[in-house]
Amino acid sequence: MEEECCPKFDPMPWDGKIIEWENKRFIKDKVLTLFYMPINFGGVMKRLDRKVREAGATIPDYLCLSDHTSKWNMDVYLAVDKEIPDAENVNISGRFLSKVYEGPFKDTRKWSDDFEIYAQAQGHELDKWFMWYTTCPKCAKKYGKNYVVIIARLKRRQNK
Repeated sequence: MEEECCPKFDPMPWDGKIIEWENKRFIKDKVLTLFYMPINFGGVMKRLDRKVREAGATIPDYLCLSDHTSKWNMDVYLAVDKEIPDAENVNISGRFLSKVYEGPFKDTRKWSDDFEIYAQAQGHELDKWFMWYTTCPKCAKKYGKNYVVIIARLKRRQNK
C-alpha cells in the first residue's frame, strides 16, 4: 500500500461557497519563498504537524491557508482544534468566499483573475486572500488532481 501523505481532497464542500468563521483557530508560521516559489514548505509543515501531534490536537479538514506576503515570504495558517503550545496561535473571523481550481501551479495567475471576476459577478468585494494548496506535489501526482482553493475574506458592506 502506498503511503498517504495528504488525504484525498473533496472539492464539493469548498467550491463556490460562503464560509463563516468566528475565531477559527490556526497556528501561524513562515515559509521562505524565492519569487513566490516556496523553498522550505515541507520542513515548516513537518514542524507544525509535530507540534499539533505533540499537543494531541487535530487539523480540521487538513486546512492550511497560505498568504503570499512578498516574493520572499509566505505566511501559513494551519487549522487546529485547540491551542498549541510553543506555536503562534491566531484566530480568524469573517465571511469568506471560496472557489476550487485544478491544474498546474503555473495557472495561479489565471485562477486569481477568474476568482476576481467570479467574486464581482456574485456581488462581493474581496478583502484578504489566501491560497489553500490541498495536496503536496507527490500526492497530487498520485491522485491525478492538483486542487487549489482560493479563499478570500469579504469586505463588510457599509450601510448607506
